[in-house]
Amino acid sequence: MEELADLRADCTRCSALCCVALPYAASADFAVDKPAGQPCRHLDVFSCTIHAQLPERGFAGCTVFDCLGAGQRVTQHTYAGVTWRDRPDLAGEIFDAFSIIRQLQELRWYLRQADRGDQPTVLRQQIWSLAVATRELTALPAEELRQIDVAGHRAAVDGVLSEVSRRVRTAAARSVGDRTGRPGRTRRADLVGARLAGVDLRGCDFRSALLLGADLRRADLRGADLIGADLRGADLRGADLSTALYVTEPQVAAAHGDARTHLPVEIRRPVRWVGS
Repeated sequence: MEELADLRADCTRCSALCCVALPYAASADFAVDKPAGQPCRHLDVFSCTIHAQLPERGFAGCTVFDCLGAGQRVTQHTYAGVTWRDRPDLAGEIFDAFSIIRQLQELRWYLRQADRGDQPTVLRQQIWSLAVATRELTALPAEELRQIDVAGHRAAVDGVLSEVSRRVRTAAARSVGDRTGRPGRTRRADLVGARLAGVDLRGCDFRSALLLGADLRRADLRGADLIGADLRGADLRGADLSTALYVTEPQVAAAHGDARTHLPVEIRRPVRWVGS
């Protein structure tokens, strides 16, 4: 299965693609507007001049973004070290490649989490096959990369991810039974500010759910599907996400947690949680 190192961002081997290619709008996460393709005002060559003070300077959104290794793959492999500064004429193409590979890296991350020992061999073989195919797509030359049907490939991967989710959630929910206090239909649900402290949420489907500012202290989220869930500002102190599905580091970095929060083994505990 996928090596974690290949799915970890290494800014020292990138050309600050996220600081240039991506747009952002003035909000609680970003102090100003920036259109796609324009370097951030705080970018100095390929490094951020306010990296140590991002939240204090109004750029908290930068602290929870993770390219999952797409930046260095585009810089070092797709363009063999040639950057948007070296070739301004290729800048748009490089930024497009970054967007495509970022999506593929995300799929690789989810497939890695889907590869569980409690799943049938046939299903795991499908996962392995898709993981290999996705990795091979990220290695394509720039001209071929632009021809990828990313939406079609994502749909194929999502079919397998959904089947794993169904099986894991069914097993988790079976052990819960019909206990009270559990939310009903949760997929894409608006649970902004929801009071779910201490609730047994095993096996719940939180796909694309809005959990901004939700109180999830001590909640049991084992076996829950969190793909695309918005956890910004959610309180995860003491919560158990140890076997939750499709969790990413940007998700947990955007939430509040502490030393008692149980995370999946591949998720690094946010630095700001240390000592909480």
